Amino acid sequence: MNRKNFKLKVVEIKELIPNSGGCFATDKITVNGLKVGYMYRGESDFEADSGWRFFSGTESQGYVDDLSHTEIYTVNTIANYDKTIIPYLNYPIGTELEWENDLDEFTIVSE
Repeated sequence: MNRKNFKLKVVEIKELIPNSGGCFATDKITVNGLKVGYMYRGESDFEADSGWRFFSGTESQGYVDDLSHTEIYTVNTIANYDKTIIPYLNYPIGTELEWENDLDEFTIVSE
C-alpha cells in the first residue's frame, strides 16, 4: 500500500475549529502543500460530513477522478493547511468560493 507523505505531521495539527466535521480534500493540499484555491459546500455524504470539498484549483479532471488523490479529513485539519478558509466555513450548502490573488480573499462563485 502506498502511504502518503503529508506536508503537515500529526503533531503540527492544532485545534482551530472544534467539532468541525468531515470534508474531502485533494493531495495537492495535504501532500503537495498548495493553498486552497477552490472550495464548495455540498450535501453531506455521511453523518459527520460538513459538506465542504477543498481543491487547490490546479487539479485536472483526471486527477480528481482518481479517488486515490482525495481523502476524508476534518475541516480543522484542512484549516491547519490553509487558515484563509476559516471565515467562510459557516456559509450554506450550495456555496462555491474561489481564491482571488488580487483581492487576497475568497470570492463567491455561486451561493
